[in-house]
Amino acid sequence: MVHVFSYKDKHYIYDTGSSSLHECDGTAALLLREKLGEPVDTSAVTPAERRACEEDFAELERAGLLFKEEVKEGPAKSGEVKALCLHICHDCNLRCRYCFADEGAYHARREFMSLETAKKAIDFLIENSGGRKVLETDFFGGEPLMNFGVVKETVLYAKEKAAARGKKFLFTLTTNGLLLKDDVAEFLNAEFENVVLSLDGRKEVHDAVRKTPNGKGSFDLAIENMKKFVRIRGDKKYYVRGTFTAKNLDFSEDVLFLADNGFDSISMEPVVTDLADLAITEDMLPRIGQEYDRLCDAFLAREAAGRGFNFFHFNVDLEGGPCLAKRVSACGAGNEYFSVVPNGDIYPCHQFAGDPAFRMGSVYGGTLDEGIRAKFRDSCLFTRKKCENCFAKFICSGGCSANNYHYNGDIDEPYAITCAMMKKRVEDAMHILAERKRREAGEG
Repeated sequence: MVHVFSYKDKHYIYDTGSSSLHECDGTAALLLREKLGEPVDTSAVTPAERRACEEDFAELERAGLLFKEEVKEGPAKSGEVKALCLHICHDCNLRCRYCFADEGAYHARREFMSLETAKKAIDFLIENSGGRKVLETDFFGGEPLMNFGVVKETVLYAKEKAAARGKKFLFTLTTNGLLLKDDVAEFLNAEFENVVLSLDGRKEVHDAVRKTPNGKGSFDLAIENMKKFVRIRGDKKYYVRGTFTAKNLDFSEDVLFLADNGFDSISMEPVVTDLADLAITEDMLPRIGQEYDRLCDAFLAREAAGRGFNFFHFNVDLEGGPCLAKRVSACGAGNEYFSVVPNGDIYPCHQFAGDPAFRMGSVYGGTLDEGIRAKFRDSCLFTRKKCENCFAKFICSGGCSANNYHYNGDIDEPYAITCAMMKKRVEDAMHILAERKRREAGEG
């Protein structure tokens, strides 16, 4: 498959079979669109221009860089469990309006995971990890730092058990920052591979939806704790994860606000909600596309000025990255990665937690529902039929299974709004790659 797109006055060709990105002029872009069967007007193209472009297309095709047949390599999936998301706390010290997890309660009673259950979860992961040497555990909530004592003891237990089996754990934790005090920050900095900080950007944006139980905004306390943590974090991994809604479609301002406040690793995700005043709707997509372009321009300008930062959705590696088998496999939820709720029940991932149709077992039983597991194991890019003709398919792997299910009732039915945003972000990311190549070549 070949995708032709433009970013302002720049024109690009992306070949999915070879994962090659080419820059071209407007005439070549027009003629290739014609070649692809698009309804375009090429009456102004001269015969000489047409011949020159056709020769260039033929040369690229001979080199295997255009119209290259896509290799359909099977997904890289095994029967080994590699990661668990531990819902260490089904409670939260915030009442965020858009929270998919029902303000931390997951549509059930508020409860903490016991140390006994956490240890059982660690044992389950180790026992089902096969030959894997590196295992991953994500501490999630609600707000996991409300149960920090169990977080700490679980980390120490996991390290001890893994060492005895010749394995190693990588830990991640997601927090709203309100409880990120000095002793907690020091422990997370010492023991955790990655820490995700939830902050939506500007104070007025954040406080409008991320409120404490008494209705007050949480911005001031959260950002100060996060700034302190990032200062001690040094070059270790972290990122700030924001959420944008219909109320802040100018979300590029929030990303740049975060960068201006010393956060150099940022993600800004579209909200997933059915609240009418916050939900992203199809009619907003043109505005959102323009906003990604604004962010792309600002991102490149700051990078050129030596003030660059990392924005998650602009990270596209066309020259390296994961192998094809991994790219068609999706995230591994429900097969290699699972979520464990406070009572020990197991679900495919945190976004399925609490749904009885997706309960897969318990860490106390030690076995998984193989029917549900097979459904996720067999799902991959090639079972998502609507992805067949999408240029971004080998980059996004068919989208989030949970979003697909919650919006369309099928993990293999891509959610159209998310798809549209993904395509736009990928085009911007490819433009960024091309701009970097131009700079390296001294072309500006």
